[in-house]
Amino acid sequence: MVARMWGRRGGRYTTVAAAVVATSVVVATVTSGAVAGAQPQAQVPAERLGTIAFPTSANAAAQPLFVKGMLLYYSFEYERAAAAFREAQQADPSFALAYWGEALTYTHQVWNQQDLAAARAALAKLAPTAPERRARVKTDRERAYFALADALYGAGDKAYRDTLFNAAAERLERAYPDEDEPKVLHALGLLGLNQGERDIPTYMHAGALAEGVLRHNPDHPGAAHFTIHAFDDPAHAPLGLWAARLYSGIAPGAPHAQHMTSHIFLAVGLWDDLIAANVRAASAQQAMRARAGQPRRGCGHYNEWLEYGYLQAGAYARARAVLAACAANQNPDSTVDNIEGYAGMRAALIVDAGADGAG
Repeated sequence: MVARMWGRRGGRYTTVAAAVVATSVVVATVTSGAVAGAQPQAQVPAERLGTIAFPTSANAAAQPLFVKGMLLYYSFEYERAAAAFREAQQADPSFALAYWGEALTYTHQVWNQQDLAAARAALAKLAPTAPERRARVKTDRERAYFALADALYGAGDKAYRDTLFNAAAERLERAYPDEDEPKVLHALGLLGLNQGERDIPTYMHAGALAEGVLRHNPDHPGAAHFTIHAFDDPAHAPLGLWAARLYSGIAPGAPHAQHMTSHIFLAVGLWDDLIAANVRAASAQQAMRARAGQPRRGCGHYNEWLEYGYLQAGAYARARAVLAACAANQNPDSTVDNIEGYAGMRAALIVDAGADGAG
């Protein structure tokens, strides 16, 4: 069974497909890989985000912060990723990839979003011009990675720069065929080539790259995440089912990872798994807000999907409870997202369960 789900991203409504499954949470270790002169990579903190091998020239203090930034970036936890990269900059101001990583967080390929000014400002902290920045990168390998940011934030319109980013990622993959990260970044570049629109051959190419890395490293958050995005349509969703079943357990510390798995399960009609995914996503988000001293949030993307899952499962009372929590968040200072979210959730309840939600 295939259903329609109204998911908001960037202020517009799109048709999407989704799912999840409960998996155990363990503590991950980030491995170093064999690159001469690279600093050993330390264990990731208790927050479980996945495992990658990305050795660099960073000092021992900056390396685990850089790796944390990459793990968060791969799970589209962009603000937290940028913060981790800024911590790496403070720990090792000469480490060029820390500025590169922060700059990357300001482009959201799948959602066709970009903050060009913020990205260029992040790069300018290393040096004001591209030639000066390249001169400060310590190794040829890291210069090859840095070329992705030079391409993405150089001259030209966004579509042109997205094309240059993808080409730079493809060159990086050819130059370092034994590394996973070039393949994952190339997959991301492919997902961003069509300005937020699905082009099936391009997405299948991205899926093949990401899936290959995931089979090699089944704890890689970017490989799992981009496999799901590549196959996130009703016709191809079964190809992403195994990645969806992995991703939640890979990164329980990333609310978006908990939610994203539900895209595959929605497409194949696994409502209980969709519900479980978004319960976890909303719970993880609430825990993050509590740690930051922020109030609970009753509206939002995860709650919209959670209500939809309850409606499809016939659990109308639970759907009404999710809507009521969103209604309680409405006040004169409510954001447009909160207001639109509530309106969409209320409309879904009326359509699927009748005007009073009694079904």
